[in-house]
Amino acid sequence: MTTISDAPLDDSSDALADSTSDASLARSLARSAQIEADLETHPERYRMLTGDRPTGHLHLGHYFGSLRNRLALQDKGVETFVLIADYQVITDRDEVDSIRERVYSLLTDYLSIGIDPQRTTVFAHSQVPALNQLMLPFLSLVTDSELRRNPTVKAEQEATGGRPMSGLMLTYPVHQAADILFCKANVVPVGKDQLPHLEQTRVVARRFDDRYGRPGDKSAPVFPAPDALLSEVPNLLGTDGTKMSKSRGNTIELRMSADDTAKVLKKAVTDSDRHITYDPVGRPEVSNLLLLASLTTGRDPRAIAEEIGDGGSGTLKKLVTESVNEYFAPMRARRAELEADAAHLREILADGNARANAVADATLAEVREAMQMVYA
Repeated sequence: MTTISDAPLDDSSDALADSTSDASLARSLARSAQIEADLETHPERYRMLTGDRPTGHLHLGHYFGSLRNRLALQDKGVETFVLIADYQVITDRDEVDSIRERVYSLLTDYLSIGIDPQRTTVFAHSQVPALNQLMLPFLSLVTDSELRRNPTVKAEQEATGGRPMSGLMLTYPVHQAADILFCKANVVPVGKDQLPHLEQTRVVARRFDDRYGRPGDKSAPVFPAPDALLSEVPNLLGTDGTKMSKSRGNTIELRMSADDTAKVLKKAVTDSDRHITYDPVGRPEVSNLLLLASLTTGRDPRAIAEEIGDGGSGTLKKLVTESVNEYFAPMRARRAELEADAAHLREILADGNARANAVADATLAEVREAMQMVYA
């Protein structure tokens, strides 16, 4: 697997500190645009890793924010790995009572939207021992202070209210590095706020090769330094006008029925102005519904607003409900078929786990050889 030329970045803790700067963001955006253009003609050059934590059911924010883009990359011919990050659930949670149901719910959602298990490897974190074993050598390549500067780790530390942070939470960035590097992914779809995580992975990859490399051939790195794919993501709010979040209960889940979707949208927050206009700054709640209608119909939100005019929020909600239900009807029908065949779902996940294990075992063998830890 090859990729287009990539000027090396500074391999130091300064690279991590710089990953959120305006200059770094500009470089990442430029690099992402370069890759996006190359993908159109050379998808075979890329291997992508992405995934989700099974902490709740997927919703419209997930679909328009990432799932739809994953599907597009798969369909372009990019080799794709999708991780169901079940081990990451316990980074900040004490119980996993519903984790089995959530894992299979994620898998069902993936398949219902068009993820093809023949072209995409879907697997569960906990079922790939060699991936997780990479954590040990990788942890030797980072410092405590680097981990504590990671935005996700810092946010978790601030949110604990004095509760001690788990070791798994502290090492979360390195676990993500193992997720990406086990399959030697060279592109990772991320949001701008996740760039520090990806830079940590790049640092781990470079430090491993600097310290160990391939015996007798230091010019051939063991790991690629993965790049970010920073696609534009629509800023969908929750039905209460705040950030869409599973924990806030303000989402429309992909698995919802048409009737349930209608009930949720009927309660969506709007405002007192009967005349409908698209104004994301001045009227965020109304504009959010118009954006949702736009995403599910392909029409411009301003044109939709003009069409509704003085029809008020009732007309707007009716239009959004109809467009959402029509857009997702085929996926929901497919989901119902999949849910009715639990044995088939188990087979798909088992096959994905087996394929991921084969890749992880090969990578771990290379790591052991580079570290001169092959004894037979």
